[in-house]
Amino acid sequence: MIERILLDIAWMSGIGTSLALLMVIAQRWLSNYGEVEIDINGKRKLTVTGGNSLLSTLSDSQIFIPSACGGRGTCGACKCQVLEGGGPILPTEKPLLTAAEMEDNVRLSCQVKVKNDVRIMIAEEFFNIRRYDATIEEIIDYTYDIKGITFKFKEGEEIDFKAGQYVQLESQPYEKVKEKAVRAYSISSKPQIKDRLQLIIRLVPEGICSTWVHKHLKVGDEVSLTGPYGDFMLKDSDADTLFVAGGSGMAPIKSMLEYLQEAGTKRNMTYFFGARTTKDLYLDDEMKAFEQHFDNFKYEPVLSHATPEENWTGKTGFIMPYFEDVIKDPANTEAYLCGSPGMIAAVTKSLKEYGVPDENIRYDDFG
Repeated sequence: MIERILLDIAWMSGIGTSLALLMVIAQRWLSNYGEVEIDINGKRKLTVTGGNSLLSTLSDSQIFIPSACGGRGTCGACKCQVLEGGGPILPTEKPLLTAAEMEDNVRLSCQVKVKNDVRIMIAEEFFNIRRYDATIEEIIDYTYDIKGITFKFKEGEEIDFKAGQYVQLESQPYEKVKEKAVRAYSISSKPQIKDRLQLIIRLVPEGICSTWVHKHLKVGDEVSLTGPYGDFMLKDSDADTLFVAGGSGMAPIKSMLEYLQEAGTKRNMTYFFGARTTKDLYLDDEMKAFEQHFDNFKYEPVLSHATPEENWTGKTGFIMPYFEDVIKDPANTEAYLCGSPGMIAAVTKSLKEYGVPDENIRYDDFG
C-alpha cells in the first residue's frame, strides 16, 4: 500500500515537472520574436530583439521615457505615439488614455509589447535623458519617515536639470524582493550644482524602492538613476507666487527656492507647507532663512492634527482658507503645488475659486 502511494506521488511529481518544463519551453518559443526594427520619429532606427515592452526595450537602448510607476501601468507617464506595429489598445491602457489620445495612436509604452517592426513618435527632449552612475555621499534623517539622500556622480559627469524636474532611481533586489524597481523622485537640490544631486524620499508602507532606500541603502553604495524628466518648472515671470507642498513634496519647492535665491528674483512669494504634527515638519530653519534672503517671502507651515501637548502656535487646519490673506491679484498669481492627488485637487479647486487662472496653476502629484 505504501509502495503504491509512493509510486503515485512520484508519478504525479513527474507529470508536474514535465508540464513545468513544457511551459518554460513554450514561453521561450512564443516570446522569441527574433530581431525587429523600431523606427523613432522617422529619424532613427533601432534593431532589437523582440519580446519585451516598448518601454524596457527603449531603455536598453539608452532611450528613456518617463515612467513614475516603473512600468507597472499605473501612472500613465510613459505615453508615446505608436503609429504602426503596436497591436490593439489593451484594457490596462484605456483608463489612462483619453478618447482623443486613443484616436491619435497614443499608447502606454510599458504595455506595448515589441513583437514586430514598430513605428513610434516620442518627444525630442527624451533623447537628452541619460543614465547616471552615482555613489551615495550623504544620508540625512529629516523625520521618522523622510530621508535626504545625496548622490555624487562619477568624476567628470554632470546633470543639467531645471528646478522642479525629477529623476528615476533604480533599486536593487533585497530580502524577498528579487527584481530591480524604478521609481520617480523630485530633485531637491539646486540646478546650479551639477556634479551631485539630492532627493527627499518618504518611506511608503510596503513601497519597494522607498523601503530599499530607508532600510538598505548606505553611504558609499553605488546606484543608477536616469533623468532629468518632467515639465513642473518655474515660469519666467515676476508674478506673485504661491508654493504649496506636503511631506516629501518639499523636494521640488526647495530646489526652486534655492534656484531663485542664487538667480535672484523680485517675486512676492508665500510657501505653505502642510503637515499633520510637529514631528512631520523638517527643514524649518532652512525655509525660514529664505525670509532673510528674499525681500518678499513668507514660510507658513500649517498643521492639520496638532495636539495640545505640542504647544503649536502657528496655523492649523487646512491650507486653503489662508489663501485669502495672500492672493491680492489673482490674475497675476502663479501657484506651484506638490503632494498627494487629493491635496492637489483640493488646492487647485480653491485657487480657481479665488480667481487664479488655470494656466497659472502647475503641479506635480504623487499619483
